[in-house]
Amino acid sequence: MSFFMRGVMIGAKKSFLARGMIVGFSIAAPVGAIGLLCIEQTIAGGFMLGLVSGLGAATADMCYGILVALGLKTIQSTLLAYRSILMLCGGIFLCYLGIKKFFSIPSLKKVDSTNTRLLSAYITMFFLTLTNPATIIDFTAVFTLMKIDFSDYIQSLIFVAGVLIGSLVWWTFLCSSVAVFREKVSAQALRYINQIAGIVIFSFGAYSLIQLYCSCN
Repeated sequence: MSFFMRGVMIGAKKSFLARGMIVGFSIAAPVGAIGLLCIEQTIAGGFMLGLVSGLGAATADMCYGILVALGLKTIQSTLLAYRSILMLCGGIFLCYLGIKKFFSIPSLKKVDSTNTRLLSAYITMFFLTLTNPATIIDFTAVFTLMKIDFSDYIQSLIFVAGVLIGSLVWWTFLCSSVAVFREKVSAQALRYINQIAGIVIFSFGAYSLIQLYCSCN
């Protein structure tokens, strides 16, 4: 009997881990502003810089996973209370980064990924993902569709760990794929990539700010 119960518990834990991984991967996979920034970081500084940037995004996803684990009502009330502030901060930050990327002068020279630069990339991506309106909306939608019911603390921790793992799987795949083709990118192509990324990222920010303005009027 104890062996059977142990098997059931392990199966339940794996289920929560798998669900968390699905949520984390599903939120991270769409290539939006965050994905473009990770791609640009990988091209500019190599695999490690891109991966650390992805880790910052994955950590932010994990934070939302913690809110999800607290319960749907909690996450809805929390996000609604701070939605306008998050959209404003995220929109302005995206517009700033878009302009910065557009006018930046890229270089094909290998840049050393110092601890300071890695930390800066991690913090930037963490706060950008945390304030990204798309992340907020996606997490609420995915959680509602999955109808996950947490009954204890251990299940919540397992789910949150799954969210982090799922997100990291995507960022590792993305950064490693980009790093393979990094050496084949010319200076002119890199310039075009920066300009396109800048325009797209700025557009995401402007769209968020327009949405916020329309919702307040």
